[in-house]
Amino acid sequence: MSSDEDDFLRHIAEGTAGETGLEFFKSLAQNLAMTLQVSSAWVTEYFKEEGRIRAFAFWLDGQFIPDYEYLVEGTPCEVVVEEARLVHIPENVIELFPRDPVLKSFSAMSYLGVPLIDADGKVLGHIAVLDRHYMSMQPRVSAVFRIFAARAAAELRRLRSESALREKEEKLSRVFQSALDAIIELDEELKVTRINPAGEQIFGAAAGSLLGVSFLKLLTSESRGKLTYLINQLPRISQRYLWIRDGLNALRSDGESFPAEGTLSQFEAQHRTFYSVILRDVNERLKAEGAIQSLSSEMEYLRDQVRSIELFDAVLGESPAILKVLDDVRQVAGTDSTVLLLGETGTGKGLFASVIHAASNRKNKPFIKVNCAAIPASLMESEFFGHEKGAFTGATERREGRFALADGGTLFLDEIGELPTDLQVKLLRVLQEGEFEPVGSSHTRKVNVRLIAATNRDLKEGVQQGKFREDLYFRLNVFPIEIPPLRRRIEDIEVLASALTKKLAVRLGRQIAPLSSESIFRLRRYDWPGNVRELQNVIERAIITSKDGGLNLDRALPESSPTSAASLPVRDEPAKVRSAMEMMEMEKANLLRALERTNWRVAGPEGAAALLGVNPSTLSSRLKVLKMKRPR
Repeated sequence: MSSDEDDFLRHIAEGTAGETGLEFFKSLAQNLAMTLQVSSAWVTEYFKEEGRIRAFAFWLDGQFIPDYEYLVEGTPCEVVVEEARLVHIPENVIELFPRDPVLKSFSAMSYLGVPLIDADGKVLGHIAVLDRHYMSMQPRVSAVFRIFAARAAAELRRLRSESALREKEEKLSRVFQSALDAIIELDEELKVTRINPAGEQIFGAAAGSLLGVSFLKLLTSESRGKLTYLINQLPRISQRYLWIRDGLNALRSDGESFPAEGTLSQFEAQHRTFYSVILRDVNERLKAEGAIQSLSSEMEYLRDQVRSIELFDAVLGESPAILKVLDDVRQVAGTDSTVLLLGETGTGKGLFASVIHAASNRKNKPFIKVNCAAIPASLMESEFFGHEKGAFTGATERREGRFALADGGTLFLDEIGELPTDLQVKLLRVLQEGEFEPVGSSHTRKVNVRLIAATNRDLKEGVQQGKFREDLYFRLNVFPIEIPPLRRRIEDIEVLASALTKKLAVRLGRQIAPLSSESIFRLRRYDWPGNVRELQNVIERAIITSKDGGLNLDRALPESSPTSAASLPVRDEPAKVRSAMEMMEMEKANLLRALERTNWRVAGPEGAAALLGVNPSTLSSRLKVLKMKRPR
């Protein structure tokens, strides 16, 4: 290297000496620009996944440009960082990279860039200079760029390592501070050197009063000897940590002892030996697990209740049959009276139960649902009333029952006709006296629960057959509401089917046109043995197999559709096969209704295409085929 090159390198080295971090990058950019006598220089960090470069330092015409970043696509920088090589363009750089807006804004003529490469070959960023004049490639320039690219890459690696270390330390500190278990750090003399908030809470003392105190003073005499013995055993264990079998008995600041389970470990730091003890108050753990179990159970039941409502935000329908039910619901909802919902499977008894609760004075309290048919008879008493730990085989923890969870709110017992007779007696007692005993407990609990029951069985017949207690039947039958089957509310099928179509289409990601008169006719003539639940299934199948944006009822409805004479409207023979001309006329009539309703507007949120659930261009093409024009 010549003396000129030595002077050049020395000038930049002296200008950056003693600087680290961002100050080093700023000094490097400034000294490169000044020494090379170019208009700008910058040092950057490269984000490959985003195709973006961010400048640590950008020196332009005698000043720093802050917060500078840009996308590398179509720029000379892209070649540097993507191909990991030095790029020198002595002139005409704008002509070579016409899509680079930066070059034009700076009126640049020449460019020189070199990548910052990590030890594993990964490009971390780059150093580049721009000038408004011809830039020759002198050996000293290439050498200096490579030397300082290596120096900048090393500095960038150091910054990233420091950042990663700080992030890990912050995470460790957050874990230490937020841990639910007590974490105590001890020195070689077993004095407390650090304790987390959970440790302060478990011992009932502030950290300031515990630091420097021998940890042995926080234990009972028996546990002091046990801990000392375990610490002496640690050097003989390769992993240097162990579980404290049967735990320790610790002392709170007020002298009260408590059992604690935990672990003990040994580690080295700054050529010193330290120990960490992690403790958990066994009593607090049992309380916390009980509370979590209770909350988890309640959330599970609430999620089940939300799912049972399915697609409805409210009861849909205007038939006389459903209006009578809604009137009954309004009358009884504001009271605490027991309600008995009667009706076939799939009529929506669970929905009406939730509506009654939502309209009651207990709406802000729990709504707990129990499907009596889904619980094994052997577990039903435990599910209803809860159990104590050890009450029976498998009862490893105490558990709250459904009545306790519903305290203050509403308990919905679905399929109540499935209750075993022995449990009917205990249910009657709760309804009459508001009290019960959990399984395995002699303690009587009081609850305030509003009961809603539902069944698809004839409970009177069950009473006559000796399968259902007569006194319980009369206790439940305070306010019976019969939910009509779908075949008795034919007038509601159109509104139900339309609502289901809209919501299921969104869920399935399909665009479905509004129900045609033909589809409504076919849905209304079916007898619906499965009621609303079956209607939902039919609509979902019809959407999944839909063709040309319309429901495919040919596939969705059962092949042999039972019919109800009461539901057959007076119109053309239902089994008639329509000709292509008749189908076209039906389509034109439907399109005309949509166009007239939207004032012949095709596109837009208020247009006919949106109303029909089809693409505007599809609708326009169809109108041309059918030769449909707006009348003048």
